Amino acid sequence: MSSGSAATGPHVLRRINATAVLNALRDADDHTATVSDLVVATGLSRPAVTRALTALADAGIAEFSGTTEHHIGRPAQRARFRAELGHVAGIDIGPHKVVVLVADLAGTVLAQHQAVTPAGHTGDGVVRLLRDALTRVTTDAGITPTDLWSAAVGTPGIVDHDRGEVVLAPSIPGWSSLPVIAELRDWLGCPVAIENDVNLAVVAERWRGGHVGLSEAAPWRGDDGDNLLFVQWGERIGTGMVIDDKPYRGASSAAGELGFIDLVTDLDDEPKPPTDGLGAFERLVGAGEILRLGLQRCDQPLRDRLAETGDIAVLFDAAAAGDPAALSVVDTIATRFARGLAVQLLIMDPRCVIVGGGVSRAGDVLFDAVRKRLARLLLVPVDLRVSALGVNNVALGAVRMALDAVEERLTALL
Repeated sequence: MSSGSAATGPHVLRRINATAVLNALRDADDHTATVSDLVVATGLSRPAVTRALTALADAGIAEFSGTTEHHIGRPAQRARFRAELGHVAGIDIGPHKVVVLVADLAGTVLAQHQAVTPAGHTGDGVVRLLRDALTRVTTDAGITPTDLWSAAVGTPGIVDHDRGEVVLAPSIPGWSSLPVIAELRDWLGCPVAIENDVNLAVVAERWRGGHVGLSEAAPWRGDDGDNLLFVQWGERIGTGMVIDDKPYRGASSAAGELGFIDLVTDLDDEPKPPTDGLGAFERLVGAGEILRLGLQRCDQPLRDRLAETGDIAVLFDAAAAGDPAALSVVDTIATRFARGLAVQLLIMDPRCVIVGGGVSRAGDVLFDAVRKRLARLLLVPVDLRVSALGVNNVALGAVRMALDAVEERLTALL
C-alpha cells in the first residue's frame, strides 16, 4: 500500500471522526451529550458518531452514562468524556510569586497553589519553589507529580521556542541560564512546554475570557481577520498581540515589550540603562510607581494603610470614593499609561484591547480615565476592556497549552 493511500484509508477517517466527536463531547455541558447532540455539533452522520463513541469507550476515553427520557421514541443514550483520565499542570513563574494549577483533561481546575517568592530570589531559588509548589498542588489534587500527562510554564522575558529556554528575563536574576524545562521533563516524565507569560494570558482570554467579546452578543473567539491586543499591567507591563487570528511574537519572540518604551528621556539625550530590571515605561506607570505616588501625595490615614499593606487597591478604592489625592494619582497614571499605550495602538490598530494583571483590579475609576485620554490620542476609537480572569490568567493559559499537548496522547489511544 502506498503512503498516500495509508494516509487516507478508512482507519484514518475513523480516527478523524473519533477526534471530532471527542472534541465535541469534551466541549459539551458537563462533558456529556447524546448521539443527537453530537451529530449536530460535528456534522457527522448518526452511524459515524455511534462508531466514534464506541471507539472512544473501547479506549477508555469516554463512557456511556445512562439515558435521557423522551416523550416520543426510545430513550437517548448519553456519553461522557472521562476527564478524570489524566491531569495537566499550568504554571506561572513571576518575579514575586509562583502559581500552579492542576486541571483534569477537560480543563477544570482541581487544585491550585500560590507561593510568594522571597526577596533577593535567584533562578535556583525559583526552581526549588516551583518543585515544592508542584508537589503540594498535585497532592491536593489526589495525584503525584509524575502522574501528570503534560505541563506548561509561563515566564517573564523572551523565550526561545526552538530550544525551550528563556533567553532573557531581567526580573528574575539567573533564570535565563537554567535548563528548567529539561529538568522538569526529567522529573515529571511528561511533555513540558514554555511560553512568555503575556502570550499565555492571551491564550486564556481566547479560551475562557467570556465577556471580553468584540460584541456583547458574540464573545471574541478569534474570528478570521480579528486583531486583539492584551496588556498585562502589574509591576511589569507587557503585551500579547493576535493579528488576523494568529499570535504575533516577532522575529526574536520579543514583540510587545511595551514596558520598555521610553517616554521620558529627551530626544537628544542618551537613555540611561536600567539598573532595576524594569523598563522605562514600567518605572513610569507600574504598580511600584503607583504605590510611590500614593505614599507621596495621600494624607493619613490612607498613606498609613498604603505603607502597611503595599496594596494599591486601597488607593483605587479611595479614588472611587472621591478622595482628591487618590484621584490625582489616578489622573497622573491614566495620562501616562494612555500616552504609552497609544503608541502601540496607532501602529497595530486592534479591534479590541484587554487589560489584565494586578492593576486591572482598579476598575472604572482608572480605566474610564484611560479611555478618556486615549480618545484624544487616537485617530479611531478602540474598545478597551478589563479581563474577567483575574490574577490566575497566565497559569490558566498554561493549562490550555498543556491540554493542547495532550491531544496526541488521547488520539494515540484510538
